[in-house]
Amino acid sequence: METLSVFLDVPLAKATDIPLDVYRLDPSPQKVCLGNAGCQTDDAEIIWIPPVVQRILLQIPQDPTLDHEYLPELGMVEFTKAAMELVIGKNSRALLENRAGGVHTIGGTGAVWIGAEFLRRWYKPRDLTSATVYIEISQLGSLGSIFKYAGFTDIRTYHYWDPIKLAVDTEGFLKELQDAPEGSVVFIHAPEETGLAPEQWGKVAAAMKERRLFPFFDIAAQGLASGNLDRDAWALRHFVDEGFELLCAQSFSKIFGLYDERVGNLIVVTKNNEMLIRIHSQIAKQITMTWLGPTSLGGRVIAMVLTSPALLYEWKQSLRTLVKRIMLIREKLKEKLRILGTPGSWEHLTEQSGVYSFIGLLSSQVKYLEKHKHIYLLPNGQINICSINSKNLEYVAQSIHEAVVATTLQDHSHSMEKVD
Repeated sequence: METLSVFLDVPLAKATDIPLDVYRLDPSPQKVCLGNAGCQTDDAEIIWIPPVVQRILLQIPQDPTLDHEYLPELGMVEFTKAAMELVIGKNSRALLENRAGGVHTIGGTGAVWIGAEFLRRWYKPRDLTSATVYIEISQLGSLGSIFKYAGFTDIRTYHYWDPIKLAVDTEGFLKELQDAPEGSVVFIHAPEETGLAPEQWGKVAAAMKERRLFPFFDIAAQGLASGNLDRDAWALRHFVDEGFELLCAQSFSKIFGLYDERVGNLIVVTKNNEMLIRIHSQIAKQITMTWLGPTSLGGRVIAMVLTSPALLYEWKQSLRTLVKRIMLIREKLKEKLRILGTPGSWEHLTEQSGVYSFIGLLSSQVKYLEKHKHIYLLPNGQINICSINSKNLEYVAQSIHEAVVATTLQDHSHSMEKVD
């Protein structure tokens, strides 16, 4: 008699928001996945990698001075120092006063995980109770799970993007910050492709300071919003200059094309060096029990680029070239929809910047694209602009037009039926 499995009670986990399995199994030659995580070249589904990174990846295995010894828990110092300087700035008071430090992690997700675990254990703004965590509603699925598994029980959403006005709801965002429980953790994605001006970021920082909210920044694509690394880091630098203690998760997958190397950096900014040393000691213990130490190859590549003026210049030029291509795709898609006479305004496509875009489609239109046109994207209508190329641009634009027209007619017929 066969015994029952000891794993009988394991439930099936919910699939990711983007139906990648359905996309991969779809036999249609016209299928398009607009929800890819990375940056691609104009050749469909080929990952964009800066030429300077490709060269270094070929050179490193030939270096006889390198060994394969374990890295320390906090990782490669050359990498974390260069990574921090990239986002905080070499002349930052926090760096000069030695009260900012980096932790080499397994990707940006690893940085969020280690940061969330640390906050759950040590950040207690109200007596002995853990803090409330605020996450932008479109990021709740992935990031909310990380904070939930780290042990946070009070996880709330804030609304940043207005799907009706197709713009940032700055006033609504500020209102939610002003109403948040004192000491709450607010997870902030920056640079925001949807765009906050420095003046607006100043108001956000002031509201958070008034409520003593704790900023946890996520910087996954520095340089890909504006093409300027310093401009894209303005928000974080402003918070550091304003004296906030904070965490920041850095990812290098998109800007270096090193997706499979999983390179991240968790930045800690605190009040003084003594506090930083104590925090690092606790994070080192966490990492020992989680992955022991990070991998070296990706961190070594990034450190080599960021510490060499010539390589840094070449890499920056590659970023600018990619940003120009992204903006060109936005312009072309908007123009195609204008020529087709697609209902609605599509100005928001070029008012936004960066890799991702809230395209402004309704959930019914997203479903139409998947069912009838073999085009897959996030349920909230967010797309990866780099998924559109010269080969599929015409098809994507025509399909969006058909989806908008079809669902508009359908909604009109339903309203007529109610009148009858």
